[in-house]
Amino acid sequence: MQNRKFLLMIVMWLTGGVTLAQDPAVIKQYINSYKDFAIEEMQRTGVPAAIKLAQGIHETMAGTSDLVKKSNNHFGIKCKETWNGPSVKHDDDLQNECFRKYNSAEESYKDHSDFLKTRPRYAFLFNLDPTDYKGWAYGLKKAGYATNPKYPQVIIKLIEDYQLEDYTLIAMGKMKPKKEEVLAKANPEIIQQPVQKTTVNSRSVEPAFINQPGSELQKTDIKLTEPKTQPEIAAKKPQYPTGEFKINETRVVFAKQGAPFLAIAQQYNIPLAWLFDFNDMKETETLQQDQLLYLQRKRKTGLNEIHIVKPGENLYDIAQQEAIRLESLMEYNMLGSNMQPAVGEQLYLKTKAPSKPRLAIKENRTIYSLPENISGNHQTVKREAETIIYTVGHKETIWAIAQKYNVKMNDIVAWNQLQGHDLKAGQLLKIYK
Repeated sequence: MQNRKFLLMIVMWLTGGVTLAQDPAVIKQYINSYKDFAIEEMQRTGVPAAIKLAQGIHETMAGTSDLVKKSNNHFGIKCKETWNGPSVKHDDDLQNECFRKYNSAEESYKDHSDFLKTRPRYAFLFNLDPTDYKGWAYGLKKAGYATNPKYPQVIIKLIEDYQLEDYTLIAMGKMKPKKEEVLAKANPEIIQQPVQKTTVNSRSVEPAFINQPGSELQKTDIKLTEPKTQPEIAAKKPQYPTGEFKINETRVVFAKQGAPFLAIAQQYNIPLAWLFDFNDMKETETLQQDQLLYLQRKRKTGLNEIHIVKPGENLYDIAQQEAIRLESLMEYNMLGSNMQPAVGEQLYLKTKAPSKPRLAIKENRTIYSLPENISGNHQTVKREAETIIYTVGHKETIWAIAQKYNVKMNDIVAWNQLQGHDLKAGQLLKIYK
């Protein structure tokens, strides 16, 4: 009986049955957790997202293996002679072998890409079409990535059973994200709440400057949400209620450009210095732009879990929209006051981000500098950059162009104000290098 069990284990290992017998729900959960990393890494290095996800599922038993739990090592990469980072001991081909240890899953996904990209024995794989997942699977085995003779079949079966090729196509811009995945990242647009207009007291400023409050005003608590659009597309400006309302349980009004700060402070019976302090601003006479003005100190955490950066937004704008203190927003996301996260990046509003967001490319134009009247040492970021005018070829994808110039797809979308990833032959694109 023991011999029979041993033989069964050998057969399962040879056929990849240990991974394939994993609960499909667990595998799908793994895919949902790490698909974005796989897409980002494909756009960065060219490693197909389908291959990366399938390898991650197989190597970690869909995130349940002892190795991944103690090391965040999703691809079974051993220390090798070039590794100087942290490590753990784990039994594999031999006892107590040295495996790389990472601070996060994202670090593991990035190191896996770099591992394949920088080693000559894997170089031939990058000459394959990214959608040739079978070629990649057999190529990995040929290059010595795994000792299991059935490794290619395991990877191919995972890709086909769980439609992982979709994520390769999404990364290449040939397929849009599934509807449920888009909705998971985007919340309903802000809804303007009805208010009751009443007579304004004698200390009110003129209507041209500020939306007036009333003594019987219906106050609402607005939850700011992301629009139902993809991150690259600029959202419509939210419409705020008239008079005083709340965002994240914090009192706020929407004031117009030119409104006198003293009049606002008097109208809402708060010291003028507090008004500037609550809104992270230097003292000045009038408001330089239409914006939210908080009447009490903002919270250390936002109402939402994350905020997706949209074109034209800077850290100050986001802090005001989400009713979170500017210093808390920067601390959670490991950002300085002169740093601008790239369009489409996720900023964490309640907890520390797993990694620093990708920053906007520094071009030969001013990019999203903070307003002059905001307190602190905020400097406009400027840098000279080479501008390339690129003509799109027949059936050429935005993914291929991004790879050619070693830039991000989202950057190309933002630079050219595209409404998606679809391109036409002969179309002209601006590329900044």
